[in-house]
Amino acid sequence: MKRLTLLALVMTAFGCQSKKEAPQAMKVDEIKIHKKVIYQVFPRLFGNTNTTNKPWGTLRENGTGKFSDFSEKALQEIKDLGVTHIWYTGVPHHALITDYTSFGISKDDPDIVKGRAGSPYAVKDYYNVNPDLADAVENRLEEFKDLILRTHKAGLKVLIDIVPNHVARNYEGKSTPSGLAAFGSSDDLTVEYARNNNFYYIPNSEFKVPKWENGYLPLGGENHEMIDNKFVEVPAKWTGNGSRDAQPNMNDWYETVKVNYGVRPDGSYDFEKLPDDFGKADYKKHYKFWQDKIIPDSWVKFKDIAIYWLELGVDGFRYDMAEMVPVEFWSYMNSHIKVKNEKALLLAEVYQPALYRDYINKGKMDYLYDKVELYDSLKHIMQGHGWTDHIPKVLEGLQDIEHHMLHFLENHDEQRIASPEFAGDATKGMPAMVISATSSTSPTMIYFGQEVGEPGAEHAGFGKPSRTSIFDYIGVPHHQRWMNNKKYDGEQLSDSEKNLRDFYKRLLNFTISSEALMGNYQDIHYFNKDGTEGYDHRVLSYVRWSASERLIIVSNFEANDSRVFELKIPEEIIKKWNLKDGSHTVEDALYGSKEELRIENGIGKIAVSLEPLQSFIFKLQ
Repeated sequence: MKRLTLLALVMTAFGCQSKKEAPQAMKVDEIKIHKKVIYQVFPRLFGNTNTTNKPWGTLRENGTGKFSDFSEKALQEIKDLGVTHIWYTGVPHHALITDYTSFGISKDDPDIVKGRAGSPYAVKDYYNVNPDLADAVENRLEEFKDLILRTHKAGLKVLIDIVPNHVARNYEGKSTPSGLAAFGSSDDLTVEYARNNNFYYIPNSEFKVPKWENGYLPLGGENHEMIDNKFVEVPAKWTGNGSRDAQPNMNDWYETVKVNYGVRPDGSYDFEKLPDDFGKADYKKHYKFWQDKIIPDSWVKFKDIAIYWLELGVDGFRYDMAEMVPVEFWSYMNSHIKVKNEKALLLAEVYQPALYRDYINKGKMDYLYDKVELYDSLKHIMQGHGWTDHIPKVLEGLQDIEHHMLHFLENHDEQRIASPEFAGDATKGMPAMVISATSSTSPTMIYFGQEVGEPGAEHAGFGKPSRTSIFDYIGVPHHQRWMNNKKYDGEQLSDSEKNLRDFYKRLLNFTISSEALMGNYQDIHYFNKDGTEGYDHRVLSYVRWSASERLIIVSNFEANDSRVFELKIPEEIIKKWNLKDGSHTVEDALYGSKEELRIENGIGKIAVSLEPLQSFIFKLQ
């Protein structure tokens, strides 16, 4: 392990640094790389300069971003933020309402599409891209290939979505390569289930559009030629979330249909299960295991899709709702991906902690969302009703898999920090961001606009305020000010927004260069909570170190009150760092201020004065 120098991250309301915690006594000597930072961004939203923001507005009225908006300048600015990977969200061709029939693309029915721009998780054609994002629709796939090349030229890796659990109710797959078949094209429609059917059916039934409730109407009640409360589907298919009703509820994922992975309607498996001890096997053994096995057809189709995008230059995938698909499929899918490209990054949305280890070990996932434990805990603290005492316990419980748990504070599913429904102030996320980015060896993810305090306040249509809508054509005001009419220089930002972005830039760039953050972790929160006057449950502290760096991180989550105390470093840490009694200088890695670490009788002490929402990452000189 490499030893970290004590690093101090000093944060003010606009310039503080925040930090994340990691499991106690964490050791990851085998990891030689630096941390990854993933930037999630919707191309549809990123480059859109239109400020009309009409609810349910059309593409012509509200505008849309394009692949071409990710210019060399834009990509360089994203990289300079401290980013290593871009997750382009909403790339595969999904159902949407804009008319592209002149390009040979069929119309989509508003009765089974969410919003006017459509859900990116209702994919209609896995072998092509969203026509909204192209300058020349007929050349849309080539434009995305060009974006991949520009992204790589900027020194960044490319991630896109694959949604294995479901596809659009009107899936067509018109661009499916010769020799391959589209989903459902060979299904036996007379039975509910067959192993090689791609979908589940409700024999002798006809699909019915949900009954709308609470005043909802497709397209906000617009008089549209295709809105007739009908969609022809005979027999009806199971809905994406598993509903077996021919008329799903409007709260079901009615715009999608569930994919069959060889799981019978009674829940039993129609494929061979992995041996119990196969979590210890590497991807090569997993790949070999499946070579002589009978595989459900849907497995092969999704494997082919993944290989197709890898061959186009994509560097990895984010998997939507991975826990709804058997872990054996992931063993098959991901081992085939790794054989094709060992460095491919595989990120999955899994919300059940009891499943984490299976999906990592048996499913061969690189990273899973740390949502229900770390994110939820940090959210409660940011909102003022959670205690920092909970964080070390969360990290300790994930100690064995900490490297695989992706940390984030925002994504498209979660409320914006700055929204009144969350914290109402983007600066309240700063100490949490320090913890999120520095407490473990795992990657960090930020959501575009987070770095400038985007509140997601728009009434977009299907999307509701507090989350930037993923279903509608809409502008993103704070982000648009940073974009500054595609100059990507931030000149329209307010001083507070510029300071916030500067904080993110300093923090993220530090994380991707620090060796300590890929090293050891130890909690010092409880050591100080129990014996340091002025230190309480709104403060958090821990240390990180490697052979070359030693860091002490302390954050104040209190938005209104300062905290003044003498932070203590336990004797066991001082011994591990081979420090002697006397005075040592520590320097804030982000803002450069210097403090004194005094060691007396083997105990370290630093006089700390934390302003509201301020953090220090002290680096030992």
